[in-house]
Amino acid sequence: MSHHFTEMQLDALRELVNIGSGTASTSLSGMLGRPVDISVPAAAALSFADAIDTIGSAEEEVTGVVLGVVGDMEGIVLLLMRTADAAGLCGLLGVDADSEMGRSALMEIGNIVGTSYINALAQMTGLAIEPSPPQATTDMLGAIVASVLAGVAGAEDVALVLDSDLDVEGEDCSLSFLMLPTRDGVQELLGRLGLGS
Repeated sequence: MSHHFTEMQLDALRELVNIGSGTASTSLSGMLGRPVDISVPAAAALSFADAIDTIGSAEEEVTGVVLGVVGDMEGIVLLLMRTADAAGLCGLLGVDADSEMGRSALMEIGNIVGTSYINALAQMTGLAIEPSPPQATTDMLGAIVASVLAGVAGAEDVALVLDSDLDVEGEDCSLSFLMLPTRDGVQELLGRLGLGS
């Protein structure tokens, strides 16, 4: 499905994400008390099925943090991390990922990263959008994505997928970031950037 978007359009979306990554890195660094660097080596607009395949096996257990996007463009932001990466981040905060405190910490990490991206989109496009409170769950990748997709009423069969490498003072983690706009959301975004089709 990535043929829906030109390379120039995808480059513009990558640039939005790079700006969001810078803000997220600074905020996470403050939370974790360590230097954090987030790079985004890959960005693509894919069908939901291809998006899941890109992230990993549908049976793989992952932790997902979901934020709704409300305002001029509605949709859902989903951050996914392997359970080992979630445990590593919680360990840096001195909490167990399986505990209530760990779940709360992961929601806050997801909130920081997701909100940074949403704010970057808002600033660059002039869209009045904001996140709703985060929710976290650990389950099989396929189950989490299916559940999230069911919440995007009338969603197009397209997800913006951004794979991020999270480097916390020498400790590598990976985050996958999916933005699932409702119908016409991506075109609205690109239109605001002067790249509408």
